[in-house]
Amino acid sequence: MLGCGVFPDKYTFPPVIKCCTGLNNVRLGKVIQDMILEMGFDLDMFVASSFIKLYADNGCIEDARRFFDKMIDKDCVLWNVMINGYVQCGESDSAIKLFKDMMSSEAKPDSVTFACVLSISCSEAMVEYGRQLHGLVVRSGLDFDPLVGNTLVTVYSKGRQLGDARKLFDMMPQIDLVVWNRMIGGYVQNGFMDDASMLCNEMISAGIKPDSITFTSFLPSLAESSSLRQVKEIHGYIVRHGVILDVYLNSALIDLYFKCRDAVMACKIFNLSTKFDIVIYTAMISGYVLNGMNKDALEIFRWLLQKKMIPNALTFSSILPACAGLAAIKLGRELHGYITKNELEEKCPVGSAIMNMYAKCGRLDLAHLIFGRISEKDAICWNSIITSFSQDGKPEEAVYLFRQMGMEGVKYDCVTVSAALSACANIPALHYGKEIHGFMIKGAFESDLFDMSALIDMYAKCGKLNIARLVFNLMQEKNEVAWNSIIAAYGYHGYLADSLALFHNMLEEGIQPDHITFLTILSSCGHAGQVEDGVHYFRCMTEEYGIPAQMEHYACMADLFGRAGHLDEAFEVIKSMPFPPAASVWGTLLGACRVHGNVELAEVASRYLLDLEPKNSGYYLLLTHVLADAGKWRSVHKIQHLMKESGVQKVPGCSWIEVKNTTCVFFAADGSHPESLQIYSLLKSLLLELRKVDYVPQAVACFGND
Repeated sequence: MLGCGVFPDKYTFPPVIKCCTGLNNVRLGKVIQDMILEMGFDLDMFVASSFIKLYADNGCIEDARRFFDKMIDKDCVLWNVMINGYVQCGESDSAIKLFKDMMSSEAKPDSVTFACVLSISCSEAMVEYGRQLHGLVVRSGLDFDPLVGNTLVTVYSKGRQLGDARKLFDMMPQIDLVVWNRMIGGYVQNGFMDDASMLCNEMISAGIKPDSITFTSFLPSLAESSSLRQVKEIHGYIVRHGVILDVYLNSALIDLYFKCRDAVMACKIFNLSTKFDIVIYTAMISGYVLNGMNKDALEIFRWLLQKKMIPNALTFSSILPACAGLAAIKLGRELHGYITKNELEEKCPVGSAIMNMYAKCGRLDLAHLIFGRISEKDAICWNSIITSFSQDGKPEEAVYLFRQMGMEGVKYDCVTVSAALSACANIPALHYGKEIHGFMIKGAFESDLFDMSALIDMYAKCGKLNIARLVFNLMQEKNEVAWNSIIAAYGYHGYLADSLALFHNMLEEGIQPDHITFLTILSSCGHAGQVEDGVHYFRCMTEEYGIPAQMEHYACMADLFGRAGHLDEAFEVIKSMPFPPAASVWGTLLGACRVHGNVELAEVASRYLLDLEPKNSGYYLLLTHVLADAGKWRSVHKIQHLMKESGVQKVPGCSWIEVKNTTCVFFAADGSHPESLQIYSLLKSLLLELRKVDYVPQAVACFGND
């Protein structure tokens, strides 16, 4: 245009500046700004707003503000562009201050202004400010404006004020697709899945055609309650009605199919996708991990790296559990290094995933170190470290962290309470468990079925079976988890008849047993030595209820036969397993061989064990006990020498005992307690009394590493 000698006017520049914004080219924008001034044009509102948007969109907020301040006359559009610039740059305080300045000026806020400022309030911490703005909106007569209404629904939804959001939604004279989507999304994000499902049905009944955003928002509500058949019906509706299958909707479908355990269909959707980004790759990774397909998850992760895609925080949070599942600590360390390099470690979801990875790879020390580095620890982060300590045999540390979490003002949730109760059950520490029970009553956690089930388990393992039964009886609603807990409680105390009676009561109540139910029954049969009952319920599980036996069920059957001295039958059970036996299964057989003195089978089991878990000192020591009982001292010394060569160190055993609301921990040959002399003297007296009733202690109870 300039080359042809055509002189621009004031209408020429806004589109040119807009192009600079689209190209993210601030330098070119500044060249055009200089040209405008050289040509003698005044900076009118349109040109000024275009420049402010250019600078704000590219993070040059100070340049944008300088431009804004130069303007003597500022209309509503100019104020809106500047306020929006602050919002986009994350400078909420500056945006609020500028909004207050606007309220004092001649320009009056419009629907765009309020929508922009309200967007700052889309969090639980800022919802009260949003409520104040809502009052201003009403006084300005803009409360029924579609743009403002949409934003207000989002403010209340994200602020966890679903009642206010729904009230506003119902009052709106015209509800467009955007508002429907936001209300449905609000229900899903806050866990009100049934309400989301009902609202989606209302929307279709009202003649509003759902789009890809509707289904992307709605599909997560189906994850917990829907069957695979229902998911396929909805998928069919999407296809029949020509809903655009964008990358977000495909990702939501993939996630849902994986949660319904249909990995084949999830992979089919992935392979038929026309567009791939980090969202859909992350959905595949998390789905594979959920289904225990950790190697496939790692393959997808390698694939996205080959495509030069950059993993985000959610991607790392999804892939790290795959490393944990495969005990691939080397790869986990490499990922940790990449995360640290990209400054993602301090983000709580990623930090929690790193902690879990190290904890499950046996490096609880590193997990605790990462926990200390996370700057802002939310409930998920605390839950992760508490659960890790509890599951890794450090229940006293888990209880300490639970108390520390409360002292730091982080709100407990049902996961925290369940993890802490599990830790109390493992110590056992009845006084801490009672404290948590009291907190549950005050904090209204008694309605959570999983926490109440954990409470039953805690009381049972702390020796208070009567209180466990009372807790169970007082539950207004009982699911299969609660029934499993009370059945296991009686089995744990050796009351097989009561366990089986409760099992039949459960069936009479119309509650279907799951694989955990039968696991508790098989374990109870094993402890009671009732082989025939155990075999009956194993067959009942697989044949009558169609529940496939898992690794734990086979381990229980091996234990059942092993305890009864039927070692050959136990070995046959292990050989008949449809998948490779885990170390725990061979460990069960080795333990039975020790009790019944079967050296030959013990050596068979130990060969598998030392191959599967070569660093587990417990299996070495158990084998030395079997060999020592048989008088094979040369073989004992060979095993001890092998331990030294392999760098395997004996982990000292420990016991907990609760005395006057204080939990004391004792290690083997421990002399650290201030009353050690009196304790050992009393133990010696008890041992003498046991000998008087013909109890003969095993002479190889403690082995050195000599």
